[in-house]
Amino acid sequence: MSRSLKKGPFIDQKLVKKIEKINASGDKKPIKTWARNCDISPEFVGHTIAVHNGKQHIPVYITEQMVGHKLGEFSPTRKFKGHGGKLARLTGTDSKDTGAAK
Repeated sequence: MSRSLKKGPFIDQKLVKKIEKINASGDKKPIKTWARNCDISPEFVGHTIAVHNGKQHIPVYITEQMVGHKLGEFSPTRKFKGHGGKLARLTGTDSKDTGAAK
């Protein structure tokens, strides 16, 4: 469910202050943040924001297409390692091989 239009987007004020400070100084180093729920606003375009995924900060370069999305959408929290693989095929742990009835 999306956020109510009368409330407006949620933008972390600390992050906005950091962006304004960097714009004034002209520095382009990544900004670390833990605010995954922050909406991306047009002021963020062109900056690199390091978004925390629970373990480390993932650098995300903000483009125009990302405006309106959340920062957390671009920093995955889980690592998919694949289904089964060679070990599962060798041991024969599939439901087909065990003869399990449906």
